[in-house]
Amino acid sequence: MTKTNERLFSEFPEVTTPQWEEKIQADLKGKDYEKALVWRTNEGFSVRPYYRAEDLRDLSYLNAAPGVFPFTRGTDPINSWLIRQDIVVTSFTEANKKALEVLGKGVNALGFIFDCSTRPAQEDLSILLKGICLEATEINFVCSCRNCDVTAAFADVVRQGPWNKEKVSASASNDPLGVMMLKGRFEEGSEPEAFTALVEKVKAGADLPKFRTVGVNGKFFGNSGASVVQELAFSLSMGAEYLTRLTDAGVTPDVAARAIRFNFSISNNYFLEVARLRAGRHLWAHIVKAWGAADPESMKMNVHSETGRFNKTVYDPYVNLLRTQTEAMSAALGGAHSITVLPFDEIFRDSSEFSERIARNQQILLKEESNIDKVTDAAGGSYYLEKLTDALVDQAWTLFQETGDKGGFLAALREGFIQKKVREMAGRRDQNMALRRENLLGVNQFPNFTETIREELDPSLFQPCDLTSEAPEIETLQFSRAGQRFEALRYRTDRYAMSHKRPAAFMLTMGNLAMRKARAQFSCNFFAVAGFEVIDNNGFATVEEGLAAARQAGAEIIVVCSSDEEYAEIVPALVPLLKKEEILVVAGNPACRADLEPLGVTNFIHVRSNLLQELTQYQASLNI
Repeated sequence: MTKTNERLFSEFPEVTTPQWEEKIQADLKGKDYEKALVWRTNEGFSVRPYYRAEDLRDLSYLNAAPGVFPFTRGTDPINSWLIRQDIVVTSFTEANKKALEVLGKGVNALGFIFDCSTRPAQEDLSILLKGICLEATEINFVCSCRNCDVTAAFADVVRQGPWNKEKVSASASNDPLGVMMLKGRFEEGSEPEAFTALVEKVKAGADLPKFRTVGVNGKFFGNSGASVVQELAFSLSMGAEYLTRLTDAGVTPDVAARAIRFNFSISNNYFLEVARLRAGRHLWAHIVKAWGAADPESMKMNVHSETGRFNKTVYDPYVNLLRTQTEAMSAALGGAHSITVLPFDEIFRDSSEFSERIARNQQILLKEESNIDKVTDAAGGSYYLEKLTDALVDQAWTLFQETGDKGGFLAALREGFIQKKVREMAGRRDQNMALRRENLLGVNQFPNFTETIREELDPSLFQPCDLTSEAPEIETLQFSRAGQRFEALRYRTDRYAMSHKRPAAFMLTMGNLAMRKARAQFSCNFFAVAGFEVIDNNGFATVEEGLAAARQAGAEIIVVCSSDEEYAEIVPALVPLLKKEEILVVAGNPACRADLEPLGVTNFIHVRSNLLQELTQYQASLNI
């Protein structure tokens, strides 16, 4: 067989970017290119409709293989993440029993969450870890306060046990800055005491090379409504603050960097999440190198990814399975070291054996059925994902530097700079939810019409989670969920309906078939978001016929669904026939609105309506 360097498909002329752009402009037929095809992300950069090889010319890291500095393409040549399950420890014996059980079901990393009532001693850890091979299972301690810190105790257990301490992989999420963010003050009493205690914990585990004793809990930002860029940039800033404090205390840069683990939330922004992990590794490698680390192993970013809570819902909770599946997939493709898929019902009740089993199997599916662990950096070379990675590197680095100009992470936190940025982003996302520019399936878009919640739920489910201590020194971050205000609205209707008739919205459909069907569907979704009963119809010949049917159905809200042109005749004919207590709504924002409003017609629902605000007003009108 003769080898040849002849280019395939050479008979086809190359199409240049200007030629593509000319064709696109022609097909748009006068529409604005930027508005029609360019996506403006919450992170503040634009995503083009397509990319080409020429867009990657200036990316210096493209030729670096996975496992090679700056580790953009992965910290290891093999993409084999750990499947982690967290266990709340109320009894050391029972927690050990559960740990051994789940280890036989596909889990190879455990997270132990203590209840903070007492500090676990070495003897308690011996009970907790009995029968667990620490060389084959990663152990993680999720410590929410200084009272449940087990760093030194665990290190002693490993030293005195039969295991090869070089192979024991573990972490303890000691994070005084994270505590400061949530509680408003250091638990140790003062800043010097907090970092002195942290240095002691790092030194306590320094002889265990795979024991990471500092946790950068970037997930706190994500669960408070921060953007992908903000979570990444502020997490890197936290990591840099820890590097500074530890090295100033005499810890070498290599030891300090190897002590840090990043804990990220995963949002539903699939491709951005893949790119975020790649960008994070790239930036952290350069940061650690700039701090003076010499060992390339120290420059590798160790990331645990956990499905975020911000986009999870109480209503239609099985949709959470779809959300967590794509989130886990993006973390796996992005090269996370370990992943926790939270059970679909975790936000509103104690998880069951059923929901925990599904959460485990979601990751096993990605490995055993999808074979994602057989490919390292599947995103590598994709024009789109490489440009997303580069954009996140640029945006996160800019915000990282801006935080540094404030004096570093802690100084920026004391100034309120970080809280302000996160609060503004969360507010913007809330507004987007209200206007349905961002959709949450089953909550502000396409709700399950037949779903009701009858049991009494904790009111805190529908409010931000405030962990602020007494006499805080700073404004704190508060966890929230994108859909909690909508869910509070719907839950209020469900509670009302337990002792009253459920309010009903009746679709009075007339005229143009296509328009009335489209507007009836829109209106049914609109009112079902608040838990109202919605009654659709095939159409009526006269307004009298439609109104009679609405009254027979006992509807409090009558929604006229037709075309803009026909509203000019239908609505004036209907208004005089209405009773005072009947609420008339027009589906759409017709040109004849100015003529209808003098008749007393004030309710118009359309794609630009503030869904949350208007549904709240309808509830108030019905005394709900």
